[in-house]
Amino acid sequence: MPFNRRTFLGAGALATPLLTSGSQLASAAPRPGASSDGASGRSGPEPGRAVRPGADILADEGWKRLADRKVGVLSNPTGVLKSGGHIVDSLIEAGIRPVAAFGPEHGFRGSAQAGGSEGDYKDPRTGVPVYDAYGATIDELARMYRKSGVDTVVFDINDVGSRFYTYIWAMYEGMAAAARVGVGFVVLDRPNPIGGSAYGPTLDPKFSSGVGLKPIVLQHGMTAGELARLFNNEFLPEDGGKLDSLDVIEISGWKRDRLFSQTDLVWTPPSPNMPTPETALAYPGTCLFEGTVFSEGRGTTSPFEIMGAPGVDWRWREALQEQGLPGVSFRETYFVPTFGKFTDEQCGGVQLNITDPHAFEPIRTGIAMIVTAKRVHPELFGWREDNFIDKLFGSDRLRTMVNAGAGTDEIIGSWSDEIAGFRRNREQYLIYR
Repeated sequence: MPFNRRTFLGAGALATPLLTSGSQLASAAPRPGASSDGASGRSGPEPGRAVRPGADILADEGWKRLADRKVGVLSNPTGVLKSGGHIVDSLIEAGIRPVAAFGPEHGFRGSAQAGGSEGDYKDPRTGVPVYDAYGATIDELARMYRKSGVDTVVFDINDVGSRFYTYIWAMYEGMAAAARVGVGFVVLDRPNPIGGSAYGPTLDPKFSSGVGLKPIVLQHGMTAGELARLFNNEFLPEDGGKLDSLDVIEISGWKRDRLFSQTDLVWTPPSPNMPTPETALAYPGTCLFEGTVFSEGRGTTSPFEIMGAPGVDWRWREALQEQGLPGVSFRETYFVPTFGKFTDEQCGGVQLNITDPHAFEPIRTGIAMIVTAKRVHPELFGWREDNFIDKLFGSDRLRTMVNAGAGTDEIIGSWSDEIAGFRRNREQYLIYR
């Protein structure tokens, strides 16, 4: 079905509350409820520790730093202020009319499912052109910049801290295109919702793809602004050169050991299957199920927290529960996905419940779930025929080691040198402590 341009931004106008769907998502989404200190059960933001994202800082200044610039906005519904309005609304109210908007995966409005976007269109009331940036090459993005006449690209998207979440790569390619055209790039920084700890394997460049372009670890533990600094120095020289101008508008009131549940921010789902902050916590590990024949929970009310397949029974849950994985428990569950794998088929499986978000290790948990599924249900478990797992993991290591019968600890131990090297190198780019 073609995108209905008349429904763009609710009433079809950037000058009315922009991205009405984004504002509704922000107000309707569940507030983070994970415990902030484990066993005590205390939840919510820490007293006196209000967080102000970079967007709010510029908005409070009246966007003066962007005055007289031809601004293009690379964003989606997460580009909201604490007041609930979208940054493009705020820019227009301040007299700075964007000359273009650019939509990543899921689109500028965030309405498309995984692997989809919303196409190019023009807002009928304001005439602001919206370009479909998802899947565009660096050269194609550069042509979009030239066509729109931007001299400054503003990036404002809430990332979720995993290498295979595509928004950081939309930022990377947007930066590379800006470097080629000679326009400025501004990152309105936001907290990493799963904290600042780095973990997991480094991507092997031979497995570079849209779910991992460059060699960073799976759970990078960095904000978009910190990654932008790393990208500019480490990788952009390989793709044509560094940016002439990179500005990171820093967050105030956030430290890297704080989870989203410890801020006063309201969760706006950054994609249709990322409904809560708890989903983001599980995602670095359970997204690996996208590379298997098991459902990762798309088409259920708890994507990436429910996994399974037709024929899976109670034995998977029992075997997982016996392992005593930190910060998590498992519930036997049965479900019928409404889309995705096994649409309209009854599946058995487990629901992951995070009991202590600070102790929880998502990648260890995801790998343990895969190893255990293969052991308990060898007749049901398998990999997708296209070996998509290799792109997600960043190498063929997980697939080959699981197939060879390796255990969870052996697999995790295989990247100890890689994670140590990444942690050392990223230190020079970190902003928050």
